[in-house]
Amino acid sequence: MAEHTESADSKVESVIDKISEKIHGHDSSSSSDSESEAVKPESPSSVKAKIFRLFGREKPVHQVFGGGKAADVILWRNKKISASFLVGVTGAWVFFELLEYHLLTLVCHIFIATLAVLFLWSRVHTVINKTSPRIPQVYIPEDPFLQVVSALTIEINRGFAVLRDIASGRDLKKFLIVIAGLWVLSIVGSWANFLTLFYIVVVSLHTVPVLYEKYEDKVDPFAEKAFIEIKKQHAVFDARVLSKIPKGLLNYKKKA
Repeated sequence: MAEHTESADSKVESVIDKISEKIHGHDSSSSSDSESEAVKPESPSSVKAKIFRLFGREKPVHQVFGGGKAADVILWRNKKISASFLVGVTGAWVFFELLEYHLLTLVCHIFIATLAVLFLWSRVHTVINKTSPRIPQVYIPEDPFLQVVSALTIEINRGFAVLRDIASGRDLKKFLIVIAGLWVLSIVGSWANFLTLFYIVVVSLHTVPVLYEKYEDKVDPFAEKAFIEIKKQHAVFDARVLSKIPKGLLNYKKKA
């Protein structure tokens, strides 16, 4: 009888020990989970969302430029085409700017040389083969030109609408910004002619974006600091100058 009671007591103690072990194991696992959640690093997406990007862009540089063939040329995805285009533009600039060759003269000389070669080739071919050669027909499709003209018309009308809105006197800040930009462009235009400015723009489009795409992680922090400083200076200018201008000039509304 005593042995039976001792065995029953040992079974009860073993059951109590197992229950306590399970409770401690659950507590330790929950505490470890909470610690892991506390120590868990931020996801890459949340970190990426906090990174400052130039001009507030959210898309890659390739998508900003349209993601098509033009973007491939600008960002040197196809190095042969990009290099050929840049060499061609550079040769045209040297030809017209440094050698002072005129466009009309060049076009006339090209037509003279082409017609002379084709005429002589036709005569020789007729004498030798007794038949006139087959000169290929040159045909320019209309759709690409119509699309370009339509796009230019939309952009020009949009620019006229913006200028009309500025000239109406509704926003003094926008007016001052546009005047300052036009003044800077007039100064830059006095340094070089239109062809040189166009060449500079083309070279910049083929160098600056690809360099920015390569070193954007280093450029964006500096750009962020620059934007912060610009905002500070704008706040100072707003407090010292624009805040003293009557509100009726800053926010003009037409009377009904």
